Order: sequence, then C-alpha cells, then structure tokens
Amino acid sequence: MGLSEALTSPTKKTAVVADCCSLVDEEVRDKGGLSGLAVKAGYAAVKGIKPGFVAEVVDKLLPEFATNLDPIWQEGKTKGDPVAFMTNNKGRVADALLSITDAKSKNAKSQMVRGTYDKLRGSAKKNVEEAVPRLAKLLLKHDK
Repeated sequence: MGLSEALTSPTKKTAVVADCCSLVDEEVRDKGGLSGLAVKAGYAAVKGIKPGFVAEVVDKLLPEFATNLDPIWQEGKTKGDPVAFMTNNKGRVADALLSITDAKSKNAKSQMVRGTYDKLRGSAKKNVEEAVPRLAKLLLKHDK
C-alpha cells in the first residue's frame, strides 16, 4: 500500500488530519527568537481567518502531500528505516511539500493568506526541514 492510500483512507484520514494539525501547532509553539515571533504571528493570523481553517487546508492538501512524499517514504522503507531516511533527506521532503504550497498560494483567494505566506516563504524551507522528524514519525504511525 502506498502512502497516499494509507493516509487518505476513509478510516484514517480524520485522525491523520488531526495529527497533522497537532504537529503544526507543536512546531509553531516551539519556534523561538524573532523569526519564531513572525511565524507565530503569521500562524495566528491565518488561524484567525476562520475556525478550522488549518484543518480544512490540511484535509485538502493531504492527498497531494502524500503523493509527493510517497517516493521518498518508499525509498526509506526499502533502506530499512523510513523515519531516519526522511530525517536525513529533510531538504528533499521540504521541497516536495513546498512545491505544493507554493503553487496553491499563487491561487489563494484570500489576500491575507497569500500575503502571510509570501512573508514567511523565505524561512519556510528551514521551518519545514525542522518539522521532518515529527512528520516522519507521524507517517510511520499511520502507514500500517
């Protein structure tokens, strides 16, 4: 079974989305310094658009994220430890995810969402890379 099927199956998708939202909350909470303040402010602004916005976005993007991550995940599985493999290839993982959000942000209807994304995009790869160990563990939890 591929990662996409594992993460988006009707019996698992709700739990996967909830875990992804928790992961994002934890990553944002753990940010420090001036850049962390910017991330926290941007995240709060986006979440303030409407309740459940983050979960809605995760739900919508999950199939594309899973599709883009699947080759990396499968490669890690063949090497014996997909969590370590993804962590060691965090740049590839970040690029796979950001290629989707970059394309989506260009078509965002909300000027606030687009503007916030554009302001944070410069540091996005670093932030996504920092989240890869948590993400890989989340994938392992649900890829069964």
